[in-house]
Amino acid sequence: MADYGFDQIIDRHNTNSYKWDSVTGDDVLPMWVADMDFRTAPCIIEALRRRVDHGIFGYTRVPDRYYDAVIEWFGRRHGWSITRDMILYTSGVVPAISAVIKGLTKPGDKVVVQTPVYNCFFSSIRNNGCEIVENPLVYENGRYRMDYTDLEKKVADPDVRLFLLCNPHNPAGRVWSAEELEQLNAICMRHNVMVVSDEIHCELVFPGYRFTPFASISAECLHNSVTCNSPSKAFNTAGLQIANIISASQELRERIDRAININEVCDVNPFGVEALIAAYTEGEGWLKALIEYIYKNYLTLCDYFSEHLPQLHVTLMEGTYLVWVDCRSLGMSSDDMEHELMVSERLWLNSGTMYGTDGFMRINIACPRSRMLEGLERLKNYVNGLKRTAKTQS
Repeated sequence: MADYGFDQIIDRHNTNSYKWDSVTGDDVLPMWVADMDFRTAPCIIEALRRRVDHGIFGYTRVPDRYYDAVIEWFGRRHGWSITRDMILYTSGVVPAISAVIKGLTKPGDKVVVQTPVYNCFFSSIRNNGCEIVENPLVYENGRYRMDYTDLEKKVADPDVRLFLLCNPHNPAGRVWSAEELEQLNAICMRHNVMVVSDEIHCELVFPGYRFTPFASISAECLHNSVTCNSPSKAFNTAGLQIANIISASQELRERIDRAININEVCDVNPFGVEALIAAYTEGEGWLKALIEYIYKNYLTLCDYFSEHLPQLHVTLMEGTYLVWVDCRSLGMSSDDMEHELMVSERLWLNSGTMYGTDGFMRINIACPRSRMLEGLERLKNYVNGLKRTAKTQS
């Protein structure tokens, strides 16, 4: 297999990186924002280089080969038959989710989410004047599952209009099975609740697991759902701003398209278009190597926690590159832990409270293994410092 340089340390300082340049000081190790410290696939870099060489960057139309790339990718990799008319493009998955909520609800309606969950779900719901309803996931034996009994109660509320699904789930690390998703849809359909599936992490699935597009499961799932996806997470191209909203319903697409225009996210840039085409037509080999590398990072992290941080528990991770760690044994809030890690160890992790669950931390492991191990060393130093302080005070 080709060597794509995933072990290479690349300095991202002074590149206007949100992840690396949001704080001063070269000593901060950021393992928070969900982008990767790897260069994207060579085929994407080459496609962008060709586009730059043209030298004109005016308003961009989306060509036939864009739609063909999306249709062929999901058909080949995931067995999902998409037609061109089902696809609406926009500038990102978060704008896509916001447009879907705006198009399919009215202010005061309720939207169900499964906490802990991606923080922008909360803001997208609130920004559209809707109310958040939580259907908390159940944490058992280091793994999350859906609570269907609670879900039935929540969606029975006639004010609930949408269920916002994270598939695969960030930060819980679950790659939901077709059976789990089918049961979810059956409950939602009984109460006329539409499923909106955020599938941005769909390509980042570990060995032994299989991603199932929600809309591919059955005709019922197809017609009771809207899907939002993008190559941005898998190919590290979030800054190029391209995503798709996929729906089989012309009526829903028209309502969503109207919302896209109201939100002024109907235009995309030429680099996003070219990046998606290159990723979906030439990037599969690079993606395979990436997943193998991230999976090895995860196994290395698990071994490290087992040996050096046994009091913390790593949630079973089936996909994504975001590790969810149970830190409740430390007896402190996630926000305090995030702050103290920054102050004492210059390590930046995500507090679990931003995802709706205290006592957990999220760690981004999409980085060179040596950098990940440096971050784990800093975490170990912090936890050992807590133990020393506790002994001194006892």
